[in-house]
Amino acid sequence: MPELPEVETTRRSFAERIAGATVTGVRLGKPLRWPLGCKPALLRGCRVGQATRRGKYLWLPVGEGGLLLHLGMSGSLAFGEQLAPPGAHDHFDLITDRGTLRLTDPRRFGAVLWSRSLDVPPASTLLGGLGLEPFDPAFTGEYLHRALHGRRVAIKQALLAGDIVVGAGNIYACEALFRSGIDPRTAAGRVSRPRCERLADAVRHILAQALDLGGSTLRDYRDAHGMAGSFQQHAAVYGREGQPCLACGTPVRRIVQGQRSSYFCPHCQRR
Repeated sequence: MPELPEVETTRRSFAERIAGATVTGVRLGKPLRWPLGCKPALLRGCRVGQATRRGKYLWLPVGEGGLLLHLGMSGSLAFGEQLAPPGAHDHFDLITDRGTLRLTDPRRFGAVLWSRSLDVPPASTLLGGLGLEPFDPAFTGEYLHRALHGRRVAIKQALLAGDIVVGAGNIYACEALFRSGIDPRTAAGRVSRPRCERLADAVRHILAQALDLGGSTLRDYRDAHGMAGSFQQHAAVYGREGQPCLACGTPVRRIVQGQRSSYFCPHCQRR
């Protein structure tokens, strides 16, 4: 599933090129998770603004409103002047005088939604429960410690929930917990203030590293240039079950939490 680094890498790969373009047409393929929310003809002639990101959503201003895009579980965006004719899995084309922005999504869990602004439905409904951005100065160890107080859920699950901090997807949560020395099974409310400081720093470090490497590609993900990410090749624990820990040599363990695989070092990471 594309997470924050993949979504941000995708945004960077087309945002500057499409900004200022004029929409000349819209093509809809098979239905996605939700309907577009406006007649495609209403977007023709509208000017495209600067794409931004909130969590795993992209916001593309178009005319007097904008499009909220989500890549779902297997979606990707491509932008170019000479894209191939749309195939069976190409479900949305925003055609402009600078090129076409296309959403390809084999599983169709992605979405393209029209909204008047980020402050009104449907955008406000989807974004309202999101936590802080990991690079927000307000995301500190103190904030994290307060937000985790009283939570009995495992710290790994708390990171994935997205209501405290966005972007710490499965791969990155595993790596951040390893870097901060915290067992993923630890009850969230038991993580001390000093450990929360280390964890907040680790989340920022891991996500920054993932951005530098273009995110992670395990199966489908490509940015709008068609490029794959390479963070997975640098993971310390994720996907390394049975292999020696890079710090101490203890075999890396894999467990299942909330139907997601968690990888950790039983020696370096403590409850």
